[in-house]
Formats: sequence, C-alpha cells, structure tokens
Amino acid sequence: MSLFHKTQPLFSKVAQKHQQCLYLVFRILVGLLFLEHGAQKLGLFDGIFSAQGLMGLIGVCELVGGIAIVLGILCRLVAVLGTVELIGAYVTVHMGMGMLPIMNKGELALLYIACFAILFTYGAGKWSLEKEVLEKELF
Repeated sequence: MSLFHKTQPLFSKVAQKHQQCLYLVFRILVGLLFLEHGAQKLGLFDGIFSAQGLMGLIGVCELVGGIAIVLGILCRLVAVLGTVELIGAYVTVHMGMGMLPIMNKGELALLYIACFAILFTYGAGKWSLEKEVLEKELF
C-alpha cells in the first residue's frame, strides 16, 4: 500500500473542518443574491417600488425567499418554490431565445437551481434562526 492511500488530501481536511462555516457563507450569499434579484424586479434599486402583475409577485417571492434563506427559515421550502419558479422562467423566457444557457442568458437561473438543490439537501444548516428558535427545521 502506498503512502498516498493513508493520508487525506489537504483540501479535504480543510473542507471537513470548516464545513458548517462554509455552508453558512454559501447559504447567506445565495440568499442575499436572491433577495437582490427580487428587489431589482420590484424597482427598489431605482427608487420606484412597483409590485404589479406577475413580475411584482415574483419579485416579492424572491425578496421574501432571499430573506428567509439568509436567516435560515424554511430553507428547504424556499428552495423547492424557487426551483419551480426558475424552471418556469427558464422554459418560458430563456429557452425562447435559444437552447444554450450562455446564449439565452439563462445561466443564472440554472445556477440558482443548482444552489437550491444544495439548500434543499442540507436545509438551513447548523446556524439558523429556525433551529435557534424552534430547535428543529419545520420543512
């Protein structure tokens, strides 16, 4: 047996040691970016709030969902609902402009879907408001 089979790779040790912290950073970044996506749809960056029609509803859902992810509240539920929303957006908006995500500007929607798959798998993680208050995850 060689020496390489007895030792664990450096990055694997670091990742395992800091797994909870890294996941917290991931969850917060995804949540912040998702809420910004919603805030943009609502016109909050332009100073003109508008929550009219379907885009307004989607903007509110993304804003509230992003806040929930950042705080660690109902992360799995938000991930499922966000995935459904983004699949719908990809199929109805992006695929109409071509099949390749980089060409139809749908790569962000697909990245969010991948992130939501991770959030669905791991939930809120060790540090979340939901676990702090309820001592468990509801969904």
